[in-house]
Amino acid sequence: MKLLTLARDLRRRKAREKHSLFVAEGVRSVEELLRSGLKVRGALVAPQLATAPRGQALRTALDQSRIEVTEVSEKDFRSAAEADSPQGLIAIGEVPARSVDTLEVPPMCRILLLDGVQDPGNVGTILRTAAALGATATVALPGTVDLWNPKVIRSSMGAQFFHSAFHASLDGALAFLERKNIDLWATAADGAPLARPDAPARLAIAVGNEGAGLSAEVRAKAKRTVSLPISGSVESLNVAVATGIILYELRS
Repeated sequence: MKLLTLARDLRRRKAREKHSLFVAEGVRSVEELLRSGLKVRGALVAPQLATAPRGQALRTALDQSRIEVTEVSEKDFRSAAEADSPQGLIAIGEVPARSVDTLEVPPMCRILLLDGVQDPGNVGTILRTAAALGATATVALPGTVDLWNPKVIRSSMGAQFFHSAFHASLDGALAFLERKNIDLWATAADGAPLARPDAPARLAIAVGNEGAGLSAEVRAKAKRTVSLPISGSVESLNVAVATGIILYELRS
């Protein structure tokens, strides 16, 4: 399949899952992709890359890496790009083979479960925050936006290229936590105030949908439900902001 046709197809989640491929758009994302060591299938380059900051250096790096590069017109490039202001560069990468079966769990760990978190910007911010604060892994449960959605990658600045992030079924994730003796805590507004001294060495923290919160199935399996004490004048926090605070407080 030609790279342009493939890049257009990969705008759809079903295509990304079918081919186990994703697209990274823009100079920063592609720089991070090359730095990560993940396999790159090819790249599309449009004329505007020459005028982008660091664009020429990145084009040289692509050539030196012997990655297949297809030059396309700006019009064709925009037919494959998701960004409103594309910088003239799209790279196609292979989704790494990660799962609960391949995840190595250290004696001290913090695993984040995303339960139906649907906004790409929130999920991207969560991934970057989880990587920055040393979370062991981020597991996306059913109902969560695709971790390899181009908007998620842009928002995360490519954090999932390095951070162990992957999708799993609810049953698979819960069985993994039980098998590895990892406690599960739920987060909800009606939970007990978060207290770091109470946290076990191995802990998974579940955060829920921006509007509906956690699913009943996840809450039923949690050993504890915790919350962040906030001012009574504010109803709730953005899920990405709340997740960052929780991870900071519970960092291993």
